[in-house]
Amino acid sequence: MLRTTLRSLLSRKLRLVLSGLAVVLGVMAVSGALIVSSTLTNSFDELFATTTEGIDLQVSGRTNVTNTEGAGGDPVAEPVAASVVDQVKKVPGVADAYGDVAGDGARVVGPDGKVIVNQGPPTLGVAWHDDGLVELRSGREPRADDEVAMNASLVERGGFQVGQRVEVLTLEPKQTFTLVGVFGYTGGRDTLGGETTVAFTERAAQELILGAPGRYSDVVITAEPGTDLAALRTAVQAAVGGDHVVRTAEEVAAAQASDVSGFVGVLRNVLLGFAAVALFVGIFLILNTFSILVAQRTGELALLRSLGANRPQVIGSVLLEAVIIGLVASTLGLGAGMGVALALKEAMQSFSNATLPGALLVVPASAVIASYAVGVLVTVVAAVLPALRASRVAPVEAMREARTTTRPSRALTVVGGVLTVGGAAAVGLGLYAVEGDAGLWTLLAGVMAAFIGVAMLTPAICGPMVNVLGRAFSFSTAGKLGRLNSARNPRRTAITAAALMIGIALVTGVSVLASSLTSSIENSVRTDLNAELIISGAMGGGPSLPPTFDPTVIERASGLPGVATAVGMRFDAAQLGDESVFVYSADVARLADVLRMTATAGSLRTLSSGEIVVDDEFAAERGLAVGGTLTLATQRGGERDYRVVGIYQRNELASGPVISDEDGATGFRTGQFNQGFVHLAPGADATAVRSELDALVADNPEVSVMDQTALVEQAKSSVDTFVVMLYVLLGLALVIAVLGIVNTLALSVLERTRELGLVRAIGMRRSQVVQMVTVESVVMAVFGAVLGIVVGGLLGAAIVRSLADEGITAVTVPWQSMGTFVLLAVLIGLLAAIVPAIRASRTNVLAAIAYE
Repeated sequence: MLRTTLRSLLSRKLRLVLSGLAVVLGVMAVSGALIVSSTLTNSFDELFATTTEGIDLQVSGRTNVTNTEGAGGDPVAEPVAASVVDQVKKVPGVADAYGDVAGDGARVVGPDGKVIVNQGPPTLGVAWHDDGLVELRSGREPRADDEVAMNASLVERGGFQVGQRVEVLTLEPKQTFTLVGVFGYTGGRDTLGGETTVAFTERAAQELILGAPGRYSDVVITAEPGTDLAALRTAVQAAVGGDHVVRTAEEVAAAQASDVSGFVGVLRNVLLGFAAVALFVGIFLILNTFSILVAQRTGELALLRSLGANRPQVIGSVLLEAVIIGLVASTLGLGAGMGVALALKEAMQSFSNATLPGALLVVPASAVIASYAVGVLVTVVAAVLPALRASRVAPVEAMREARTTTRPSRALTVVGGVLTVGGAAAVGLGLYAVEGDAGLWTLLAGVMAAFIGVAMLTPAICGPMVNVLGRAFSFSTAGKLGRLNSARNPRRTAITAAALMIGIALVTGVSVLASSLTSSIENSVRTDLNAELIISGAMGGGPSLPPTFDPTVIERASGLPGVATAVGMRFDAAQLGDESVFVYSADVARLADVLRMTATAGSLRTLSSGEIVVDDEFAAERGLAVGGTLTLATQRGGERDYRVVGIYQRNELASGPVISDEDGATGFRTGQFNQGFVHLAPGADATAVRSELDALVADNPEVSVMDQTALVEQAKSSVDTFVVMLYVLLGLALVIAVLGIVNTLALSVLERTRELGLVRAIGMRRSQVVQMVTVESVVMAVFGAVLGIVVGGLLGAAIVRSLADEGITAVTVPWQSMGTFVLLAVLIGLLAAIVPAIRASRTNVLAAIAYE
């Protein structure tokens, strides 16, 4: 039986290539995700270990905001007083100690007048210090406060030369410096992980990067040889007190690595998520392949039964084929995953201008185990049903010609209906009832159950829908035959279309969500923004410092003819108990005018220091009322109590706590404004006012003046970029779906060899055969696309409804995108039909008629 199985497999190796490709692609995505995440983690670990060489201990200030994820970037520690350096030096066992200044937010203006942007790595500003890691390449170190040195990567990107005047933005407005030196790092590196670094004098760095003259970001300690670091750490901690944190070099490196580990983990999970989609789609392809092969081998299997093979042997034969295919495909997929991981690493390094240390690739055991486990498991699971069907073949079937036309099973329809309804219910629970991780898993389980349920229902609706859709292509006899062929085996057509349905459904759901989001943004701007002009900039000032501009711009704008109200706003992360919240700072009286904030309690007036206003939902969740107290910790202001003087009705543009302009200027990371709003007086010339405002910010390359339309377009652009990225990742599922159509058609052509010979014998031309197969392919593709659009549209609408509290208030159907998806399905059908159609048209008439 084993030899028979192997010979059977080898005789059909070309038929199984496409199903194996589905596993290869899925395993490639899984292994690639695990390999690239392990490689990046290892590279960053090595990098941060290098940056802490020569450091035994480090003293830093406390962090007022411990978690700023999604609300202002990296936490900022309190600056360390200069006196701490002297305290540390007096501790026995300390060989040397010096104050260091380093922080994110030194943005350099390039020759084109625009800020040189880093996509991910920080834009560091530091005090020059030769710590053994830095290598001066040309020029000298900065000695005056108007001089800087830059790392070689930044100099190359900006095309700068020593002696040139360069402009740099920091916590302060743009200033001009003389570039006096270019430096690199040990090992011939121009950058450490893609960061750009500007080195100032110590005094300039303290003022511009820390905003704290005479203070340091941390104190670096070198221990005397043979000193017990644990004991020294305890002694240093006792000397500096509990307001400071003392860490070893290993702990510093681990803390730095943890900053990127979150990003790496998100990247891994995203890639694994799309790999799961690819594998899920691949199951349909493999299931269809084995189902067709079993149907075509009915006579062979019946003959084996008549020769004495029992049902377990037949099942084992089919499953053995699946295991072999899974092993081979998993091996190929693992190799392809290594290639994908290498390409992703190179792309990320190119995108972020980083050169990461370490080996080319780190292949963890988890990647190897997951590749084979997933590949073999998916293939075997997909082959179980066909194997059971094969075992039920009666020996008498060996004496008849196999019938391939099947009708949908009533049991299949009932189970599909139950799964669809149950999946829809689980989606509803995940969106509306269950919270946290449990809600996410409930949602995912519901989506998967709904997809499987719809796939099981498709045979029941296949015949009617295919007949209706196919009439658009039935303009000839060949077209009519193609339509009838696509409906003659509902199960086969349904499974093939289901694979495409899943990919199109996910793409449609994303499109509905994106379209609804952009529509909601536009509606909220038109409804809630009482400002014709906005001063703002796109994110580009590093991961923790958004674009800023000088507060004097707002003061001068307020005095322009035609301006009724001008207000500047800051935003930053603040700590509220165990959570991080987004906090604004502005003149509330003016802000309420431009953002149409309505007071529900208290008043919305210009705040004094220590006062705060909050939105009604924020107040209700925390039991706040006018006169109550809210304890917040800002990045630089530390923890303090704020008295609630007003509560306003939340709208799409105004939500969260707002503190006084004074408290924001001193407590937030920067005293600069992040956004400005200008409301014009009735009859004012908007073009003239905008020209005046353009002149006010002409010296700031980070921000610009835009109207409401431009603001909406900027938001749409960000959404569109995100959607395109999702489309690219979902493209793998569509590729597998195309393979499914190709596989079905190819095996169907082999199955209908005699039939093709007969129609050719009675006069059908080769071009008509090509047309017949092409129509069959297009009808299947359009059927799957229409199902996907319906399912994806409903899923997207449900998600949008669940996000009403997050600002997505309107469900918008992207009809143009949906039409594009239908055209894409036609194109997919045409491409998938090329090889099978050509092969069918070349059928030898005499050989086909004599075929058995």
